[in-house]
Amino acid sequence: MSKQTLSFQAEVAQLLHLVTHSLYSNKEIFVRELISNASDACDKLRFEAINDGGLYENDAELKVKVTLDSVAKTLTITDNGIGMSAQEAIDHLGTIAKSGTKDFVSKLSGDQKADSQLIGQFGVGFYSGFIVADKITVESRRAGMKENEGVRWVSGGAGDFEVETITRPARGTSVILHLRDDAQDYTQAWKVKGIISKYSDHISLPILMEKEEWKDGELINPSDENGGRQPGAMVKTGEWESVNKANAIWARAKKDITQEQYNDFYKQISHDFEAPLAHTHNRVEGSTEYTQLLYLPAKAPMDLWNRDKKGGLKLYVKRVFIMDDAEALLPSYLRFVKGVVDSADLPLNVSRELLQESRDVKAIRDGCTKRVLSMLEDLAQHDKLPEASADGVTDVLNAEEKAQAEANVGKYSKFYAEFGAVLKEGLGEDFANKERLAKLLRFASSTTDAVSVSLADYKARMKEGQEAIYYITADTLAAAKNSPQLEVFKKKGIEVLLMTDRVDEWALNYLHDFDGTPMQSVAKGAVDLGKLQDEAEKKAAEDAAEVFKPLLAKLKEALKEKAEDVRVTTRLVDSPACLVVQDHGMSTQLARMLKQAGQSAPDMKPVLEVNAEHALVKKLDGSVHFNDLAHILFDQALLAEGGLPADPAAYVKRVNALLV
Repeated sequence: MSKQTLSFQAEVAQLLHLVTHSLYSNKEIFVRELISNASDACDKLRFEAINDGGLYENDAELKVKVTLDSVAKTLTITDNGIGMSAQEAIDHLGTIAKSGTKDFVSKLSGDQKADSQLIGQFGVGFYSGFIVADKITVESRRAGMKENEGVRWVSGGAGDFEVETITRPARGTSVILHLRDDAQDYTQAWKVKGIISKYSDHISLPILMEKEEWKDGELINPSDENGGRQPGAMVKTGEWESVNKANAIWARAKKDITQEQYNDFYKQISHDFEAPLAHTHNRVEGSTEYTQLLYLPAKAPMDLWNRDKKGGLKLYVKRVFIMDDAEALLPSYLRFVKGVVDSADLPLNVSRELLQESRDVKAIRDGCTKRVLSMLEDLAQHDKLPEASADGVTDVLNAEEKAQAEANVGKYSKFYAEFGAVLKEGLGEDFANKERLAKLLRFASSTTDAVSVSLADYKARMKEGQEAIYYITADTLAAAKNSPQLEVFKKKGIEVLLMTDRVDEWALNYLHDFDGTPMQSVAKGAVDLGKLQDEAEKKAAEDAAEVFKPLLAKLKEALKEKAEDVRVTTRLVDSPACLVVQDHGMSTQLARMLKQAGQSAPDMKPVLEVNAEHALVKKLDGSVHFNDLAHILFDQALLAEGGLPADPAAYVKRVNALLV
């Protein structure tokens, strides 16, 4: 192919402008990104060579070389990985997935440190080279292709790039950065080594730089040994040395790894700029052998609820990278966990399909799940400092334990605010760990707005004679707190859990009891407070139901299209009416959510419960507006729980007629 000039995809041009003008304050990230790309290229070769050893071309020692030239003002990063064909160079370097650029642009915040992390997150790391370079030359040849089928790609980062065929004896890729005048310090070996140590020390293949040694300047005047000497300089020796540890962090002993190194590795694999909340690093031996290094992020990723986004751990087999996002290694409800699993038992040519069927993978999945849950339990246990001893003088913990406990205070609350809703999915997905998950759940309640009440906390302060854990689901905290269904519980001082996550309705179908105590929705079935309701109250409710029989029959006839039944309630104190469903029926909130999501919901009618003591209900009997009042009563009960009347215009018309 002769030299030809091609235009960048429009979004790449926009991206280049943003990179060069928005991220200039954190220039050094280009080293991290280009070395990461080079390492990925070597991993891809290693993976493809499992089935075709000839791709190594008699050079199986994979490595990355960093070359500095202060005279030519260039920095070159070379790998002997998979390389690119001419068409791949055009496709990979001239275009990019539209969603990647769009999301990158939408997430720019003006925070230089935060924005710089997005470069790798959206797969646009190559373009970070333009932060320091006014021109980039890429020379590459794909493994297995002929020497005269190499490609040279050149661009100044403006609107176009040049591409031509070249002869390249070595497979792999060289990225040559022609540095700007204000970026010449990146030709200094000490600076580049420091950046590599900071960002890329964990890379599991050697990153090589040419050795330098100090050479004294020659004497201008040999007779004057103490003066007249030319300045000394660092001189390249022609030998290459590894400037990173070149062994995987998870393969090292825990005692040899600092917290900072753990955090740096997490940031590298997650493209997160915040340190993780916690990590666990273990070597598991037995029938299945593997090493796991797992992290709990501090913040939820923006695509946490994107069902099309693949999530999972990085899978290695005997230190050979196999795949990103190995979903089979953790259940879906733990998709926020980041980390690495390195197996000693899986075959090197394992595929996603084989992962789903492998007995060893099931053992790894179970082991990783238990480790993550153990991490969460530990954080939950130390979310608050233990109280001092009874005399108020002697602390429960010694100084070291207290310092560690103080460091963990609030971490679980922070985690739960970000990932609590996802964790609840496990109730329906992971029956083996349902009890452990139930203990990790936290809720607001009628006694506190803070999402801090565990089921164990609730049970510990249940009133004497209380036989169920009461809860209510709603769209918002305000709707839950002010629901008419809570009135009798507030009157009697009975705590009710307030559940406002969209997943709650679904998840609680799988949690029928906690530690032997049944879970009871206050919006389902008739209220049975058992021993908490005295005999006088029960008799008054029965008498009211008998007295109101004729009125209830009229209401049922008027609302036969809307309500399954109409009955006198014992749950209301201040409100005239509320809607409930039968014990095993689908709640109106869940039915609404299904319809909003375009799903079909069963055609069901709620039960209207009326408060026989309310003035409005008493006025119904004999009213000339009975039919209108009946419909208004039903629609207002629907509004109170966050729903909308089936015919809002008719509701408004009825209310206006009564107002007039």
